[in-house]
Amino acid sequence: MHNWSVDEKTFKKLDPEGYKIWRIEQLINYGLDGEKLSRREVKKCWHKLYLDPLKKRYLEFLLWPNT
Repeated sequence: MHNWSVDEKTFKKLDPEGYKIWRIEQLINYGLDGEKLSRREVKKCWHKLYLDPLKKRYLEFLLWPNT
């Protein structure tokens, strides 16, 4: 993934937690481009992610199928 509007190196240094959340949101919203998401990482920051409500419901269905 290449993001032209954010200096990722600086963002990662200044706010590692925020960078992790931002990166997961970017990958979900704009495509993985061959990368894989860690289910554990997505579940870990689930309540902090700002996603489209329908997309979030679908991902919730995939991540927690028995609830």
